[in-house]
Amino acid sequence: MSRIEAPRDEDDAAATVDRAPGGPGALVDRLLAALPAGSVLTDPDVTASYAHDMASFCPAGAPAVVVLPRTVEDVQHVMRTATELRVPVVPQGARTGLSGAANATDGCVVLSLTKMDRVLEINPVDRVAVVEPGVVNATLSRAVNEHGLYYPPDPSSWEMCTIGGNIGTASGGLCCVKYGVTAEYVLGLDVVLADGRLMSTGRRTAKGVAGYDLTRLFVGSEGSLGIVVKAVLGLRPKPPEQLVLAAEFASASAACDAICRIMEGGHVPSLLELMDRTTVKAVNDLARMGLPETTEALLLAAFDTTDPAADLAAVGALCEAAGATQVVPAEDAAESELLLQARRLALTALEAVKGTTMIDDVCVPRSRLGEMLEGIERVAAKYGLTIGVCAHAGDGNTHPTVCFDASDPDESRRARESFDEIMALGLELGGTITGEHGVGVLKKEWLAREIGPVGLEMQRAVKQAFDPLGILNPGKLF
Repeated sequence: MSRIEAPRDEDDAAATVDRAPGGPGALVDRLLAALPAGSVLTDPDVTASYAHDMASFCPAGAPAVVVLPRTVEDVQHVMRTATELRVPVVPQGARTGLSGAANATDGCVVLSLTKMDRVLEINPVDRVAVVEPGVVNATLSRAVNEHGLYYPPDPSSWEMCTIGGNIGTASGGLCCVKYGVTAEYVLGLDVVLADGRLMSTGRRTAKGVAGYDLTRLFVGSEGSLGIVVKAVLGLRPKPPEQLVLAAEFASASAACDAICRIMEGGHVPSLLELMDRTTVKAVNDLARMGLPETTEALLLAAFDTTDPAADLAAVGALCEAAGATQVVPAEDAAESELLLQARRLALTALEAVKGTTMIDDVCVPRSRLGEMLEGIERVAAKYGLTIGVCAHAGDGNTHPTVCFDASDPDESRRARESFDEIMALGLELGGTITGEHGVGVLKKEWLAREIGPVGLEMQRAVKQAFDPLGILNPGKLF
């Protein structure tokens, strides 16, 4: 991606904007009244680079201004100004999202929180970290590791995505099968509301049930209820290094049989991931990883226990009983990390197949994972498309990835139709339209189908209570 330089003189850039009452110039003047000039961007070439996240088929508008706050007071000033002028505000993290939740609307303030990136506290006794929203997931993970602690949520984009974005979309990751998702680690939040007031939710204690759980309400709200400016996150003791096993299968159904055997047997892997043949080939083409392309499904299982070799041996036996053609345990941590790197590259590799992807995020009960994968194969054949599947198999969370040429209108149409058919299949199998990527713009229609009219009415009532003017991330969710 090419670098876009900020304007040399932001005041000169702002001076060209219409200053009619209520116009964009008046908005910029109000923002600059209390914010440093360097944090208010108005050059159209610059603001355009903040218009959208990484999702396909999601419309994005042109922001009036981009603000890069560094303090809570900066955020409060933006929200007070937006409320007074009735201007929409779109909060953003690193824009690695896959549902359009961070996409701008015409004339909005894009509030990019990436400059609020301090780790404020790491407390080994209370086992909490206190962070600002712009802290990158991997940065936090490494910081707490130095204290013998562990922050488990690890999305595939962990080297880029921010904690604020993870909270906004309730992100998951590769280790969710054992350690759970972001929502389980967010203990408390400081949130700037639509009118600029600051509210604290939750706690930093090990227990607490005072009042409604507003903290959980904000997790996954996609910036539609308030702006998270600080988070108290729960930590765990750092586990031993994990070892990974790779098992090859002649069919996706056999791999899913192995997954069911592993979970039914009471095993608790720290990771249980699946890559189909299309994904394996794409990763090899991109990074020359040397993965076995003769397999139809590659299952990765990991344990971070005190005796991971014994656990891997037990799981390997279950894989063989399910029909694995080969089972190869990693010999050491370095070999294990290489296998995990291959899995983390999956979505990037699939994008390189045709240049554009639509990444689905359908989660089904583990017991129906095989039916989901077989259904995806039928959809791919029906629409004549390449659809690679990688999955957090231990959670039943699949990421069918439709590869297509965006310059081909017919192929683009088929990609969108196949995407919708896969989501419909997920609901038919008792699943959900999103396990961790969120609703955003991409799945608004499908949210309504999943939760029904009464559920939708209640969701809108919650939104109205927190954002009566509807200025926070409008057009998302519903």
